[in-house]
Amino acid sequence: MADVTPDPIMRIALGYMAAKHLFVASAIGLFEKLAGGPATLDELATKCGVPRRTLGISIDAMASLGLVETDGERYRNSAAAAAFLAGTPGPDLRPLLRSADRISYGLWMNLEAAVRAGEGQRQFGGFSAEQQQIFSAGVEAFSAASAVALVANYDFGRHRRVLDVAGGTGSFLIPILRRYPGLQATLFELPGACAIARQRLASKPEGARVSVVEGDFFTDPLPDGHDVLIVANTVHVLSVAHNLDLLKAMRAGVEADARLLLVDTWMDATHTQPPAVPLMSGEFLLQSGEGQAYDEEQADEWLGQTGWRNLERRPLAGPASVIIAEAV
Repeated sequence: MADVTPDPIMRIALGYMAAKHLFVASAIGLFEKLAGGPATLDELATKCGVPRRTLGISIDAMASLGLVETDGERYRNSAAAAAFLAGTPGPDLRPLLRSADRISYGLWMNLEAAVRAGEGQRQFGGFSAEQQQIFSAGVEAFSAASAVALVANYDFGRHRRVLDVAGGTGSFLIPILRRYPGLQATLFELPGACAIARQRLASKPEGARVSVVEGDFFTDPLPDGHDVLIVANTVHVLSVAHNLDLLKAMRAGVEADARLLLVDTWMDATHTQPPAVPLMSGEFLLQSGEGQAYDEEQADEWLGQTGWRNLERRPLAGPASVIIAEAV
């Protein structure tokens, strides 16, 4: 016991401080201002419009976390910050940080109540227009790598029309349609998300091949006439009963041999891998009131009960993978 220290506990207990420091550093534009090269604290205070003293607190926190590096009296972005937080071409995680800060962070104050009660309060459908914009952009940033990886890992050439159920802003459909110019698509979403999706799709040439349909799959019929269905980052916001209902509804609207692609943060049988996913279960519970992360064995059982056959699971990007199923 002499070698046992409280360090692991303290790192976890103070994790909220690291997260909030990161959100603030991104919000004040610290990483963007360093995109042009190293700068002193005084130079950064002027560029960010933040007092020198309090900017020093923020930049020290980022340096301690490895996102900012020091060179004498000058600071520069780490490789990770330069790649994902500085506003340079390529993947941009700033919308994800903004959503985590503005939408998710406060919700976590309710985690104990949700765990004790066995459920939380559903957030979807209750966002203001501004909140919906922030949330949709955050989800798109989180899933961007998975959307690109799905196109690389699944051949859509065998299909004619794809339905993206709860398809958000259409971020999964755009790379698919770009790769497969003969494919037509339908996006089915709640009205608030559809408004954002229409704006997003209008700016893309692929958007002309997407029909946007408003609806709630709890109460409204799904559009039919599709031979491949995508459900991305949706299973984890639903209870087991609602997932079974959704799988049944999707099976009822397709012919035999149609494909179903379940893109999600699927856990292994031990519920410890990928490491971030068990933690994210709390987010899923708080956002939807009923969700959590699931494992492939659970999905396999649901598919068998609802007229689908699990063909395989393929890794995508980060913690995400896709379960490919076929209608029987």
